[in-house]
Amino acid sequence: MQDTDFISSFAKGLKVIEAFDEARPRLSISDVAKTTGLDRATARRCLLTLSELGYADYDGKFFALTPKILRLGHAYLAATPLPALVQPTLDQLSERTAQSASVSVLDGTDIVYIARAAQKRVMSINLTPGSRLPAYCASMGRVLLAALPEDEARAVLNRSDLKANTPRTLTAPDEIIAELWRVRAQGYALIDQELEPGLCSIAVPLENDRGRIIAALNIGAPAASVPAAELVERYLPILREAQVALKQVLR
Repeated sequence: MQDTDFISSFAKGLKVIEAFDEARPRLSISDVAKTTGLDRATARRCLLTLSELGYADYDGKFFALTPKILRLGHAYLAATPLPALVQPTLDQLSERTAQSASVSVLDGTDIVYIARAAQKRVMSINLTPGSRLPAYCASMGRVLLAALPEDEARAVLNRSDLKANTPRTLTAPDEIIAELWRVRAQGYALIDQELEPGLCSIAVPLENDRGRIIAALNIGAPAASVPAAELVERYLPILREAQVALKQVLR
């Protein structure tokens, strides 16, 4: 890619869209400038453009994204068969285990949920397709990071905000890399309340028919009802079955 091919104004507009999230649904021009690092005039122009195009509402002080913004994410879901292919399996897993089951892909330092079957809410946030979580402390994130060469995994960790969400969270890069080696060797990742207190999860990689890891599959459960020590015995065989079945259809 040549420097002349890069449209900086378009990139800034996308950065402004990404400033909005569940914790910040309404933002002022100053809020967006602070969050994105853009100057106030640039943030203002981007926000007013989004408002003019119908992607944002403006009440004179605060901006909020409108449902039209979903068209951008829907384009990915519509063009990618993966969510539709895995959803029936997730529904079956959720029914069999009475727990939530999800599939995600790696995007930068985060995992992005592309499909989910929820039995109960096990996290403080409501996870749906499009939700993002930090890869370093999520079971699906560990699986996907373990599939990368070590230098690439370290590069992701170096760009990540390695904060301790709970006293159990691994934050030292070398400790996380050692855990990734363990995940790669055993073929699954187990998280015991590292992402959020009271949440345990177990994940396996999903390969396509050529043996390339393209996503991760997990089951999450409340630690109060299913301790992490029991996840492998209870759910790993079921996840393995799903893993084998999906490999036949993921092309």
